[in-house]
Amino acid sequence: MSDEEPIKTRLKLRAVAVDTYRENVAYMHRECSVYRAEGFQALAKIRVGCNGKQIEAVLNVVDDTRIVAPDELGLSEQAFQRFGEPAGQPVNVAQAEPPLSMDGVRRKIGGERLDYGDYQAITSDIAKGRYSKMEMAAFLVATGQNGLDRDEVLSLTRAMLETGVRLSWNEPLVADKHCIGGIPGNRTSLLIVPIVAAHGMLIPKTSSRAITSPAGTADTMEVLARTDLVPESLDRLVRMERGCLAWGGTTRLAPVDDMLISVERPLGIDSQGQMVASILSKKLAAGATHLLLDIPVGPSAKVRQMRDAMSLRKLFEYVGDRVGLHLEAVITDGGQPIGRGIGPVLEVRDVMQVLENDPKAPVDLREKSLRLAGRIIEFDPDVRGGFGYSIARDILESGRALAKMHRIIDAQGRQERRLEPGRLVFEVLAERAGMVVGIDNFFLAQTARLAGAPMSRGAGVDLLNKLGDRVEEGQPLYRVYAEFPANFEFAREFTRARSGYRIGDAASLSRPHMEF
Repeated sequence: MSDEEPIKTRLKLRAVAVDTYRENVAYMHRECSVYRAEGFQALAKIRVGCNGKQIEAVLNVVDDTRIVAPDELGLSEQAFQRFGEPAGQPVNVAQAEPPLSMDGVRRKIGGERLDYGDYQAITSDIAKGRYSKMEMAAFLVATGQNGLDRDEVLSLTRAMLETGVRLSWNEPLVADKHCIGGIPGNRTSLLIVPIVAAHGMLIPKTSSRAITSPAGTADTMEVLARTDLVPESLDRLVRMERGCLAWGGTTRLAPVDDMLISVERPLGIDSQGQMVASILSKKLAAGATHLLLDIPVGPSAKVRQMRDAMSLRKLFEYVGDRVGLHLEAVITDGGQPIGRGIGPVLEVRDVMQVLENDPKAPVDLREKSLRLAGRIIEFDPDVRGGFGYSIARDILESGRALAKMHRIIDAQGRQERRLEPGRLVFEVLAERAGMVVGIDNFFLAQTARLAGAPMSRGAGVDLLNKLGDRVEEGQPLYRVYAEFPANFEFAREFTRARSGYRIGDAASLSRPHMEF
């Protein structure tokens, strides 16, 4: 069907106020003549055309004229915005041809190795909206189940990088930091950025939202300031303040990554090869020349064995070297959450306590942030090796980091409404007396998510005890906050059978050797 066909064969475009979260969805009435003539089926992909523009969408069939009339074609919020035509505009509708790149996905499902051309075709079609979420899920499962060798990871990284804009700062050293995740709390980026920026180095930190965790850097920063910055605002802010803490989604940096994350999140998928390509494509797109990578290792972390951490570090270094990125990876202790708070509001509390040099500030969050910031400061050719930590500590203790953070918050757009922890609260108690010898990161993260984090900013878990602490029977181990009764009950029921803490004696407490 072409744009030149008579108007009577067309449907009137209508915006349908439904957020379909990064998926193009179309709505057609069951009594629509085009629906009957074309033999469409629900969940089939259709192609919508008008004035030389085209968009593909997954079809939903409705029986309610309040959603769409028989002579209308509805598009979900994202699809309508992406299509860019006004409501009431006549549009053509036809069956969509399956993307040719799905052949590569099917071959990957069969266990074949794909080349750069395959990944380029797949990411290009995803960026154009030609993949449904089911098709993206098939790609993610195929690459996760059958794995990617290091050259496939390199190919996927380059292909993802090409799908969006790439920032250029015209400076020889642009620093960035990333943690592979899996450790609740661990909000070091909100401390590292103001410290490094106050030193004078450029550090434009763009972050994803949480995939399987109770909060990502962007989720937490949004408690303090806007993170949805357009490229022009981001450029102006970074050049003025030397740093930012922004969400990468609105800047179109490797947008395929955000589209895949929208599928990874509900499925709980976070495969190693996809993770490496996701991180490095985003960092390169943000214009980074130097990257410090944090790989936590622990019995309930994303990486559980030292040998796996070493293997992952080698993969990052291999890909980083070939894409021109100076990359240093440090292996850190992932045996327990970092800081006390898990969830956006509680994590912000910890961050601000460290920046304000509050005596109640969590020591582990402060020290880890200083050590990571010190390593980044040592990228500066004017700083001698081993002096970065003391420089970072001086910046923090002098108040310069706090002042820089407030300037970044104001430049991004300060959130004036002060958020508090959720109003619904319960405590999880120790079943016996002894020493805390184990904390299950995954269990506590899941508890915080069931409580509503990160969508409910005030939801989460507040740790009252950490590894090595002695507790008495019946003593609170942690406190759970929720904003809505359903989340409160989900979290409370989840913690009835077990606490996620292991209580024993001092001999049971063992900590692996880490780089720091």
